[in-house]
Amino acid sequence: MTPFALETARLTLDQLTDADVDDVARYCAEPVFERFMVTPWPYTRNDAVGFIEGYAPKGWTTDREWTWAIRERGESALLGVVSVRLEGGMVGYWLGSPYRGRGILPEALEAVIDTTFARTDVDRMRWECTVGNVASMRVAQKCGFRFTGEQTGRIPNRDGSPIQCWTGEMLRTDDRTPKEGWPAV
Repeated sequence: MTPFALETARLTLDQLTDADVDDVARYCAEPVFERFMVTPWPYTRNDAVGFIEGYAPKGWTTDREWTWAIRERGESALLGVVSVRLEGGMVGYWLGSPYRGRGILPEALEAVIDTTFARTDVDRMRWECTVGNVASMRVAQKCGFRFTGEQTGRIPNRDGSPIQCWTGEMLRTDDRTPKEGWPAV
């Protein structure tokens, strides 16, 4: 698949570039990544280079995973990343700490969901996060995912061990209103 950009009211989702290496390295070295993400730890500049020059482009060329940089419209600064693994419809996302709490991730994730349903035959989007990652849970809830429980996640920990996760899903035919049944935290 040839990478393509997405636009929302406030955001541009486009490709990561070499100019984003230092931001990716800095954001992914934040303590929240050690606790809740499966990115390498400690995260280094070389890890960021590998992500930007290898992992993300390979996902596009194999049409397995679409990964976008999140930026404010008309700006070049990297705010975070959002992606979808096409086999299984699993979404993932993160923001650098200066940009959290501004409604950026729900806006970006909604664009990715809409695009995935419009451009593929994926009929179910999936989401999971490590139990306790309330910020990630709130994004999925705002976007209309249905909570499907606490269980062993599909994505293993960085050492290959299983992770206990909160999970959710959204069908192509589901409305996008927030659903009842999420953990009260």
